[in-house]
Amino acid sequence: MQNTDVNLSNAKKKCEHKQAATEQQVLIAGGGHVGLSFALLLAHHGIASTLLEKNSYPTISPNDDSNRSHYLDSRNTALSRRTVQIYQEIGLWDELQSHACRIDAVQISEQGSFGRAQLNKAEERVESFGQVMENAWLGRKLLLAAQQEPLITLIDNASVSAVTQQADGVTLSFNYYGEEEHEQQLQASVLVACDGRDSTVRQLLNIGTTTYDYQQTAIVGVVETDKPHEHVAIERFSPAGPLAVLPLTDPDGDGNDDYQTGYRRSVVWVCPKGEENKYLADDAHFLATLQQAFGERAGTFVAAGRRGAYPLTRVLADKQVEGRCVIMGNAAHTLHPVAGQGFNLCMRDAHVLAQMMSAQVLKGEDIGDTQLLKRYEKARLSDQKRVIRFCDAVVHGFTHSNPAIKLARNVALVAFDKLPNIKPLVANYAMGLKS
Repeated sequence: MQNTDVNLSNAKKKCEHKQAATEQQVLIAGGGHVGLSFALLLAHHGIASTLLEKNSYPTISPNDDSNRSHYLDSRNTALSRRTVQIYQEIGLWDELQSHACRIDAVQISEQGSFGRAQLNKAEERVESFGQVMENAWLGRKLLLAAQQEPLITLIDNASVSAVTQQADGVTLSFNYYGEEEHEQQLQASVLVACDGRDSTVRQLLNIGTTTYDYQQTAIVGVVETDKPHEHVAIERFSPAGPLAVLPLTDPDGDGNDDYQTGYRRSVVWVCPKGEENKYLADDAHFLATLQQAFGERAGTFVAAGRRGAYPLTRVLADKQVEGRCVIMGNAAHTLHPVAGQGFNLCMRDAHVLAQMMSAQVLKGEDIGDTQLLKRYEKARLSDQKRVIRFCDAVVHGFTHSNPAIKLARNVALVAFDKLPNIKPLVANYAMGLKS
């Protein structure tokens, strides 16, 4: 699992004693944010799982200092309102919310054009449009919750090597890199692969992918401005690509305080492939570029932290179910980050599958039944297709330089801002409440 600020040693040793207490029904390959969340969703329904992660988990304890160690150095995730509801459902949100920052308004505009629009929580009568959280904090809390859950067995340093399916189960072979490297096998009713864009399980199952290279790179990091964010997210479109600046918590404060003087902002700057180095190496150039694109909307950009560069490619699995195996998370669909929908879509997938498996258990039936898993796949396709189309429409629509298309999209922004009954539909969609 990446992007945690702490280290878990001996996760496997801690969990070995509880494996015998529960029948293991679900294997999860991939212990990042989606894999851990899915295991916790299953546990909420009383379903046991074993989760394998190829990297070493960090060592954490409930009493670790939770202060941020790097004021400007972090990656962040925008959690939709629906994702927040899911974490509330499993009793985890109370642990997460101190490091989450509300989004009360969303401003959308294009550099050098007249079109602009705004969503406001008061007008839409919602508590917020979502929450922005540091990946490190989310990962830390998910891991700690999984570590303390008797129905979850964690095995890190485990590299999947083979998948074999039988009529009544699936066998997962993996190399365990402990004190001595050796191969082990686990059996269960179903295998769920949450092992990322380059999924090993997906490849072992000979499931192909449909890919599209956007010829873009996302520069991701944290900046500081001289103007407080006031819980406003800004989506700005420039000739180079889309740019998002999201509010973050103060270093020591709660992002959901009624008043917060937060000056930290998460930034995703999309540039043409091959141009990323000049934004990574030179803070002054990066800040000047942001300033030119934003004008004074966010105030003056005064500091930038360490940044990462991530090539943008859409990767869609040709199918998400093969026998008793399910492909989930980025292994199923890796999307452009322009609308912040990727992780939230994965969470809705995980929530639906956990509910369907729970209903199957209550009926005393096989949770790995292929027909059940096929029904899950069919149930999720509509939401997935809508999100994929929306992300691609935004990317292509706002990067096209044709003057007629540029005029049309700015007219559309004005219409969106002024016409009644449109904003609630779009707001509910963005919040993940229409799936």
